[in-house]
Amino acid sequence: MSKIKITSTNFENKKVLEEECSEVYAANIIGGQWSLVICSWLLQGKMRFSELNKVIPNITERMLTLQLRKLEQDNIITRKVYAEFPPKVEYELTEIGYELRPIIVQMEQWGKRHKYLNSK
Repeated sequence: MSKIKITSTNFENKKVLEEECSEVYAANIIGGQWSLVICSWLLQGKMRFSELNKVIPNITERMLTLQLRKLEQDNIITRKVYAEFPPKVEYELTEIGYELRPIIVQMEQWGKRHKYLNSK
């Protein structure tokens, strides 16, 4: 399998910005709507795939799988597979993932305030 060489200016600009701006780097990891929601639910503790799928409205199983893989790759969550039948898999925030708690709480508070101010 050959590697695809990405040469677009937009991609290069994004990579440079991500390298030089820690806020952009962080936003690229948790900035998507699904990543943030998954992390918010996992702040409450370990959850199985089916539990996450139930509590997150409108996410497809495929999208949930892709987002969990990305968060695992970024070391935000861990995936633990138990050797039993049927297979049991649990997802949990890593130590650095749990460090998102104050950020997520602040975003929730800011979102409520902003929605309230915009509804006037």
